[in-house]
Amino acid sequence: NKGVKMSTYEEKCSYLQKLMEKYTQENVVVAFSGGVDSSLLLKTACINAVKNGTKVFAVTMHTTLHTMNEIESSKETAGEVGTEHLIISVDELKEAGIENNPVERCYLCKKYLFQKMKDKAESLGVKIILDGTNEDDLHMFRPGLRALKELEIKSPLAESDFSKTDVRKLAEEYGLSVSKKPSTPCLATRFPYGSRLSYEEMKKVEKGEDFLKNLGLYNVRLRIHNDIARIEVDKEDIVKIVVYKEAIISYLKELGYRYITLDLEGFRSGSMDYFLENKREG
Repeated sequence: NKGVKMSTYEEKCSYLQKLMEKYTQENVVVAFSGGVDSSLLLKTACINAVKNGTKVFAVTMHTTLHTMNEIESSKETAGEVGTEHLIISVDELKEAGIENNPVERCYLCKKYLFQKMKDKAESLGVKIILDGTNEDDLHMFRPGLRALKELEIKSPLAESDFSKTDVRKLAEEYGLSVSKKPSTPCLATRFPYGSRLSYEEMKKVEKGEDFLKNLGLYNVRLRIHNDIARIEVDKEDIVKIVVYKEAIISYLKELGYRYITLDLEGFRSGSMDYFLENKREG
């Protein structure tokens, strides 16, 4: 459940510390992706667990829908924070019923992944699982939130009213190297709902986005509509795409895309949810 609405950053930080002190009275599992939200959560959990003499297990799901870079990043950050890091390999594309990218994909996927995590926590004798959902997520189309609620996963950042901006600020204060890292949602978000997902197509997207990021772009999404690749970047970076257009066209055509387009609206999270925009999960 969400906490009481807090107005200042200091109030939120104070509430988060009290909450984490309470949760770490016993051993906890942190669902750890290596992104900024879960990294901050892991850091605060570790700080409080040391005070309480308890253990924190950082559990990362090695999934088919996230890039290999994410696994490397999670290993690095877990090392930075200095906690036990466990990796569970899963194939949710085959096992969670999401091969045709259904609208409820996030719900099905989260339910599958967090059930696996609950099983792992149980084997460790741990009852509490913490997840890095922040307050901003509660106002976006996030079907996966229902799965977290059903499985009784705790989301301390959301409970403490932490926005993404607050998360980045505190992560920077803790000196976490991921504080400025862009969000990297699962690769299924690059394809329209109802389209068949495959490892091969997702691998192509991963390569294409890596190529674009290596040009010095921050937020990058390669949205795929059959043989059309639609590039989304931050509005201030649109000019860079034009500068590098020949190299970009050449590389993406080599990957097999026939038409290379630039989205003039720029990067926006969840652009594939456009037709669902009136369906919000809170």
